[in-house]
Amino acid sequence: MTAFLIIIIALALIFDYINGFHDAANSIATVVSTKVLTPFQAVLWAALFNFLAFFIFKDHGVANTISKTVKPDFITLPVIFSGLVAAILWNLLTWWLGIPSSSSHTLIGGFAGAAIAHAGTFSSINSEPVIKTVSFIFLAPLVGMIMAFVISVWFINSFKKGIGPKLFSIAIIILVIVFLYNTLELNPKNLQSHFESYILKVIFYSKNFKWILLGLILMIMAVFSLYLSNLNAHRANAWFKRLQLVSSGAFSLGHGGNDAQKVMGIITAALISSGSITSFEQMPVWVPLSCYTAIALGTMSGGWKIVKTMGTRITKVTPFEGVAAETAGAITLFITENLKIPVSTTHTITGSIIGVGATKRLSAVRWGVTVNLLWAWILTIPVSGLLAAGVYAIVHLFL
Repeated sequence: MTAFLIIIIALALIFDYINGFHDAANSIATVVSTKVLTPFQAVLWAALFNFLAFFIFKDHGVANTISKTVKPDFITLPVIFSGLVAAILWNLLTWWLGIPSSSSHTLIGGFAGAAIAHAGTFSSINSEPVIKTVSFIFLAPLVGMIMAFVISVWFINSFKKGIGPKLFSIAIIILVIVFLYNTLELNPKNLQSHFESYILKVIFYSKNFKWILLGLILMIMAVFSLYLSNLNAHRANAWFKRLQLVSSGAFSLGHGGNDAQKVMGIITAALISSGSITSFEQMPVWVPLSCYTAIALGTMSGGWKIVKTMGTRITKVTPFEGVAAETAGAITLFITENLKIPVSTTHTITGSIIGVGATKRLSAVRWGVTVNLLWAWILTIPVSGLLAAGVYAIVHLFL
């Protein structure tokens, strides 16, 4: 490896680390604001699941999408270097100001902006992945908001003694059982012989394991909803605090699986550009391992200014609402990762928190704060692109 390539890889991992502490609030804001965990416990919990994503998200589809943001002819080491520097600068600025902007979008904006400066034309950009990413600036929080609203209404009505929510919960349980039966091929022979090795094979080698995991989480929620009508408000709140450990862990898993892949895509693009490898499929195993490690370490560092914005300023969050928001966010991240779309975990959880706030009343959401966040989201890609173009102009003078 050349010295410049090593510098780029180091910068990429630094960005991944910054991404972790910048986005730590996404995973821990609700669980801290509801006092289920202390801040220190919360970052350790989130970091653990960030790293566990290494064993679950194996297809690296999001990483592949990121690496194809720029057409291969225009990917050079100076372009990647400039994009990373711009992304790091924007992430540090928004962290300092306490703005939960998207690390994903600043990376894409920086990569694209540097490529445009290098080529002198917008034709250097692959429009398909960029359009997908930009569209999910609005779609990811909307999906998260709708899912959080539905889950909140489901739990609220389950607390009552109506038959509708119970039938809905039973339907979810049946659907998950059918899915697990078909996916795991749970026939008597499989269960009677080599059970342990069969389960280990599913956990470590099955491409469907993330869906199996999500199905189990939904089943836990459905079973609990059937039990809700038998609880008083105090006992229900205590159970929701326990469930927040599950929902926050699931969201942190999705966060690691989605965000670490973006840096994997950048490092792999740099390796291809330098001639170290010839295709995305040749990505060395140290790339995902180092990326998941870096984002987990970053999450452990925390980003307390953004925690305050996410956990208290948008709307007041209870343990029940934390479970609903985190579950909705996790579902959204798992689905978009499977579609190979690099979405913002920040946007996703923000939309989910708005969704649970809206179930109380629309005035429960502090829309002034939300509008300010929206402006930050919209500006992230173009500002990062301009920063990267400026950095590239400087770098080009020396290389």
